[in-house]
Amino acid sequence: MKWLRFFLLSLLIIIFVAFVFAGGYYYEGFYRKERKAFITGINDPEISKVNEKALLLRAFAAKKKYNQKIAFLLDMSMPSGKYRFFVFDLDKHSIIKTALVAHGSGNSGFSLDAKFSNACESGYSSLGKYKIGKKYNGRFGITYKLYGLDSTNNNAFKRNIVLHAYDCVPENETYPYPICNSRGCPMVSPGFMKQLRQIIDNNRQPILLWVFN
Repeated sequence: MKWLRFFLLSLLIIIFVAFVFAGGYYYEGFYRKERKAFITGINDPEISKVNEKALLLRAFAAKKKYNQKIAFLLDMSMPSGKYRFFVFDLDKHSIIKTALVAHGSGNSGFSLDAKFSNACESGYSSLGKYKIGKKYNGRFGITYKLYGLDSTNNNAFKRNIVLHAYDCVPENETYPYPICNSRGCPMVSPGFMKQLRQIIDNNRQPILLWVFN
């Protein structure tokens, strides 16, 4: 009978350990999902859109010899008061950071929804993929040059479209209220720019930034 008691005790221990591991795995997965939704502030269709763009951008980066680990994705179809700047880990296919980003006002003073143009002096944002170039210290502090890689944004350098920060952009979501406009530049908060600087400066290969709608 001793062997039977030993067998039953061993079986109970195995079941208990399996239950603990299964429960921990379920909780961790649930926690990650909830945490991801909390951090990004976006719903499932919006996540799916970002994921699809990330796959396309990784293929483009591999073909053109750009950075295949990190990319920046800007979904301008989302309201400006919501997190729509996504720092994406292309290796793990996951969103690392999210933040607010301003779109161009055009020449109307303020534009609630993003509108797009590649024309010089338009003041609008331009859709397309950009290569992030060298940094310099400009009127908005540390700023990164942007080079348009598509026909929809190939005037970016000529238009002086750059990645920069400005203190009118909040650190946290303001939705349903909009944030300020830029003159066509992807403009972020000062705090978020500090995080971007660490990412950009610590990567040797040029990082891609994709503005889409």
